[in-house]
Amino acid sequence: MSVFRLSARRGAVVRALIVATLTLAGVANAAVAGEFPYDQDFLLDVAPMRPLKRVPMLNVAGDGNIRINLWCQTLAGRAQISDSAMHIEPGPLPSSPPRYMMDGQCTPQRMDADLATLTALTQVTAWRREGRILVLTGPTTMKFSPSDH
Repeated sequence: MSVFRLSARRGAVVRALIVATLTLAGVANAAVAGEFPYDQDFLLDVAPMRPLKRVPMLNVAGDGNIRINLWCQTLAGRAQISDSAMHIEPGPLPSSPPRYMMDGQCTPQRMDADLATLTALTQVTAWRREGRILVLTGPTTMKFSPSDH
């Protein structure tokens, strides 16, 4: 009978440890989900426009500075982020054509996509995490995946 009690206690201890571990993991995941992922490169979840493999990319520094790589152009700006709200203020587009334009790789279609993407970014009002995905919402919802490099 003492073996039965010891076995029952061991099972209760194991169950308590499992519950505690799962609870702590849930709290850690909630904390990560609630924090903005500063200082990481995030790629827009779209297929690249050929012949280039480049897709738009964002990186928001902890001080609010943002680097925006569009389909052709790259520019800096500022991001204001709180709990779930977000506002992006991009700097001006460069006045000279990107170096890709000189090679004939930055087509009018890509330049139009730059403006459309930049417009969507300026209209962002909120952000959230879905696992590793960063979702920016406004009139257009954009999903960004962390860069692997």
